[in-house]
Amino acid sequence: MAILGGGIAGLLRRFLKRGFAEVKRTLDIIGASILLIVLGLVILFFAALVKLTSRGPAFYTQVRVGKRGRLFNVIKLRTMRVNAENNTGPVWAKEHDFRTTWLGSFLRKTHIDELPQLINVLRGDMSLIGPRPERPFFVNQFRRSIPRYEERLTVRPGITGLAQVKHKYDETIDDVRTKLSYDLAYVNSMSWRTDIKIALWTFKTITGKNGQ
Repeated sequence: MAILGGGIAGLLRRFLKRGFAEVKRTLDIIGASILLIVLGLVILFFAALVKLTSRGPAFYTQVRVGKRGRLFNVIKLRTMRVNAENNTGPVWAKEHDFRTTWLGSFLRKTHIDELPQLINVLRGDMSLIGPRPERPFFVNQFRRSIPRYEERLTVRPGITGLAQVKHKYDETIDDVRTKLSYDLAYVNSMSWRTDIKIALWTFKTITGKNGQ
């Protein structure tokens, strides 16, 4: 009976998860639309500041890997100097990165640079909450070297996620493994409750009321 009960509980969890995944897209569209209306002027204001304070475009696009490996262009406010990786090739961004402009440091610290990704949410590239999308160069490396990395690509990537509120910027392969454990925990426990918790943790992180 215990085995049967466990099987039924597992089926129920999978059913609820599948149902939430179907509703999640609708919630993403509604949420992203409201946030764009509320924060649209904030995005435009800082876009103008980026343009006025450093050479180059206000917005920055970069190819990222989305759900099931689909490539898309993520949209951000530019925080780094133009052609920052010309001499280095793809490298991880750091918390204190010499390639970042003075305004870019503020935008990254407050996560304002991520706000244009609300457009990616409306396009269907991303979700409000999910594993952060990574660049193809790094995804190809991690697929070969980190077991189960592929599993984080079974859901839409998010503007914020469990790994982002629980761990720091990636600086080593161990950071990637740690974040993957959080990403997989999210993938396996997607629910209203989980998303609400992550949204609250994200707010606390942005406002400096969170330890991480």
